[in-house]
Amino acid sequence: MKDLKDIFKYIMDFMSYKLVDSDKVDITIGTLFIIIIVLVVVTYLLKLIHKIVIAKLPQDDKNKFLSIFSFLKYFLYILAVITVLHSSGVDLTVLLTASAALFVGLGFALQYLFQDIISGILIILDQSLHIGDIIEVEGKVGRVFETRLRTTRALTRDDKVIVIPNHKFLTDSIYNYTQNHKTTRENVKVGVAYGSDVELVSKLLLEIIDTKKGILKNPKPFVLFEDFGDSALMFSINYYTNDSYGDPRIKSDLRFLIDAAFRENNISIPFPQRDIHIISK
Repeated sequence: MKDLKDIFKYIMDFMSYKLVDSDKVDITIGTLFIIIIVLVVVTYLLKLIHKIVIAKLPQDDKNKFLSIFSFLKYFLYILAVITVLHSSGVDLTVLLTASAALFVGLGFALQYLFQDIISGILIILDQSLHIGDIIEVEGKVGRVFETRLRTTRALTRDDKVIVIPNHKFLTDSIYNYTQNHKTTRENVKVGVAYGSDVELVSKLLLEIIDTKKGILKNPKPFVLFEDFGDSALMFSINYYTNDSYGDPRIKSDLRFLIDAAFRENNISIPFPQRDIHIISK
């Protein structure tokens, strides 16, 4: 019995050994040991929560939850350590005061990082951006394939990856082609020479659009006589497609077909012309 008491006393003395000993900060081996136990418990609880929540989510939402979960995991770790230190009688105000200048410097240095993280959480929560959405950023069109906590990644039409800081989705105007639905309205513009048969032009354009794959039959395509240009009568053929990402190929094919049909029907596509008047003195 005496041996057990001695062992217990030895363990308590070991746990009470002070690693940091000052007037207001007192950290022992026991405190460090409790922190380790709490972190292990928190880790297992987070794994359990992660397993339960992610099992019921669709694949797109799983990726978004992982981003939020990564942020929350580190936040809970920090909160657990602070709670244990506070419960052990450590005066945290001393540590915070001593680190105030460091925190201010880090705050300025990491302001964009935290701005991106908060923006990423808001994007995920309000469902304003989904995997597969077609977006336009700074004149570049891309398909979103990954949403992270700090950045969003999209594949452009020329197979390049554009990395977008998440704060841009809140501070800048960004076009989302597929926010409401996958269908978008596109158009191809063409000019014909003055004096051309405009009814024939409209008929040819509708016949061409009717033969092209990738263009929806409903809503129906339509032709607009847009303007009397400086050198041409301006028309546009408007159509709807579910593939706005691959639309440049559709437009290219339409231009080939329009050029061939106009040549066959003697409809000319004029180039810009200018009249020059020479005044002699």
